Amino acid sequence: MRLNNKVAIITGAANGIGFAAAERFIEEGAKVIIADFDEAAGIAAAKRLGSQASYVKVNVADRQSVKTLVATVMEQAGQIDILVNNAGITRDAMLTKMKEDQFQQVLDVNLSGVFHCTQEVIPHMIASGRGKIINTSSVSGIYGNVGQTNYAAAKAAIVGMTKTWAKELGRKGINVNAVAPGFTETEMVKKMPETILEQMRSVVPLQRLGAPRDIANAYLFLASDEASYISGHTLHVDGAIMM
Repeated sequence: MRLNNKVAIITGAANGIGFAAAERFIEEGAKVIIADFDEAAGIAAAKRLGSQASYVKVNVADRQSVKTLVATVMEQAGQIDILVNNAGITRDAMLTKMKEDQFQQVLDVNLSGVFHCTQEVIPHMIASGRGKIINTSSVSGIYGNVGQTNYAAAKAAIVGMTKTWAKELGRKGINVNAVAPGFTETEMVKKMPETILEQMRSVVPLQRLGAPRDIANAYLFLASDEASYISGHTLHVDGAIMM
């Protein structure tokens, strides 16, 4: 029970990697707040996970919505020990065809959302003298990816923010790390044509896509006391695809 008596907020936890993380955290004793924009999916996810999970609707791109989320969690749970900034969207297009709103929407959610959530949670972690912040980057943010100018830019910036926050917050007892997933078999990916999926598998040295639980296990490790001397690190969980 590595997270016994801990309270974790996981954004974008209604499905995919976020849901898998919520499941793993609960298995290890945590109380999890599923913070997601999709109300129907969030309520359903909390119901599936049982009494240790609750749902709060949030739009991470909107500062007031994030303030309400954090206030609600503090009122209900009285503490915030772990924040997983997992929420993200894609609006893929080649640079020559990408519209300004496609670029801005991704930055608003994937980058500004991480800033908003962290800045609102930090005072409570500082007050308690401890905390774990885990930011979701991507191999796209490390190495770039065709058609993902917006996504790669946001995910690269997260690496820089993670290192900066680790330096600023370490003296407050707060660890800040990032995880950079590779190709992961979420519901969205599973809907792709099998020929494309096979191509994706073929370029991964481990010859398979990641499972959401693979990424969730990395979150769990970084959230646990086992990672108490790790901060400012970006952990690649990608089957060695970009080694």
